[in-house]
Amino acid sequence: MTCPICDKELPPEINGESMLFPFCSSRCKQVDLYRWCNGDYAVVEPMTIEHLLEAEQAEGELFEG
Repeated sequence: MTCPICDKELPPEINGESMLFPFCSSRCKQVDLYRWCNGDYAVVEPMTIEHLLEAEQAEGELFEG
């Protein structure tokens, strides 16, 4: 898996339980937060109950697996 900001391979110690996941470093995590706060990212479709249920199920699978 690669970091969504810098495309570096994630080190083995960064997994689904890491506070940095899915980023490779605190810097990349902060860059992502800045981009959200700056309005560079946006949710472009309205959230429906189906979307929320899918997200909830996917989150549960992350924590179970």
